[in-house]
Amino acid sequence: MPDHASYQSLLDAVERYFDLMFDGDVSRFDGVFTPSAQLHGLRDGSLRRLSAVEFKNALAAGPSPKSKEAPRLQQLLLVDFASPTQALVKVRVRIDTLLYLDYLSYHRIDGAWLITAKSFHVEHRYEPHEPMLRQ
Repeated sequence: MPDHASYQSLLDAVERYFDLMFDGDVSRFDGVFTPSAQLHGLRDGSLRRLSAVEFKNALAAGPSPKSKEAPRLQQLLLVDFASPTQALVKVRVRIDTLLYLDYLSYHRIDGAWLITAKSFHVEHRYEPHEPMLRQ
């Protein structure tokens, strides 16, 4: 079991991920993802793979959910420590009209928790002005 400080620092890292997904401020991207991170998920029936650079560029290219005044929904569903330097986190996060279920692999590198891999699943598609699902 990790100590309280390690657990809290991981929760802080997850919050940085949620903030990045909502406000799209890529100036903070390197404080969330490692440069070698890979992202995988099925989207529209096809496996999609993105490098960290490709994902950062995609975030930078479009308007953020915050700028579109989209609802913010985020849930921490699971935290599983493999060791003091490795953890798996399961989250649900709405990004504009898509509700994702993400598995985030974190590693503690030089004292900072960073995402080294992300597996994503589109759980729900909202109509542009559809209210949030009640969980």
